[in-house]
Amino acid sequence: LLLQHDPDPFNRWEASQRLALSRLINAVQDAQPLLLDSAFVEGLRTLLRDTKLDPALKALALQPPSEAVVAEHLSVVDPAAIHTAREAMRLQLAQTLRSDWQWAFEVHQPQGGYRPDGPAAGQRAFANLALAYLCLDATERGEPAWPGRAYQRVKDASNMTDRQGALVALIHAHAELAKPALEYFFAAFAEEDLVVDKWLALQATAPERDGQVFARAKQLVRHPSFSLQKPNRVRSLLLALARSNPAAFHRTDAAGYVFWAEKLIELDALNPNMAARLARALDRWAVLAEPYRSAAQAALERVAARSELSSATREIIQRALGPASA
Repeated sequence: LLLQHDPDPFNRWEASQRLALSRLINAVQDAQPLLLDSAFVEGLRTLLRDTKLDPALKALALQPPSEAVVAEHLSVVDPAAIHTAREAMRLQLAQTLRSDWQWAFEVHQPQGGYRPDGPAAGQRAFANLALAYLCLDATERGEPAWPGRAYQRVKDASNMTDRQGALVALIHAHAELAKPALEYFFAAFAEEDLVVDKWLALQATAPERDGQVFARAKQLVRHPSFSLQKPNRVRSLLLALARSNPAAFHRTDAAGYVFWAEKLIELDALNPNMAARLARALDRWAVLAEPYRSAAQAALERVAARSELSSATREIIQRALGPASA
């Protein structure tokens, strides 16, 4: 009722997040596939179609809570289960609201040239969210039209917001055109440091699927544009992976923790302050389910055993391990 009719837009956003969060938590705790109920979907459809609402608010309200937010509400955290539930929610919203997303994308294209004001920014945000859902649905169905439109948008968009939004749509859908789009994007902006930082971050934070995102992140460490001596590059790739992509970082084979430990030790010799920030990726290791918990503890102990570790990084590691490590 609040989601569909509350006169305060903030309350409608909060209702959407609480309803989505409760469904995600229940799916994880019950270890059951997530199936969205029609009442929730219709509530979101009403919000999506409400022409009186700010498109910027709708762009926020129609996104499920992040995996990190879901984890904060669980006493035992299984990153893979959370990821599976959230991806199931994204796909079902893409499929059940397909015609609504098409309407949203077509109607919310800003008229005229680029404008940096709030209303135009809200329209861009909503249209890009719609494009992301449309690409996800189309990719799952093997239908090429929407990924094709997104790829063309990467190439000819009049502003970076829409260009990036189209790239995100392809990456998050794991569309075949994501690879050439990423190559085109890098070639076009290789001399723009801030854009290259964003290019790295988009790949490091993509929804994991069959280990592809983690494997790509390991490859990007060897990319000519990446260097441990450049803090922004480290922040965009390593910190983004370890702190903003739980499903890719927390792996049952412990490869994410091994990779984290190796790069943390290398980075600590170059930039202890940045290394200390990366070290905090395992602050909450104790709430992880097995086998993640034991593997994370082993990685922390491995780093703690390094005698050459800087005082800043060592303090973070020992604090994470607890009094026994002092």
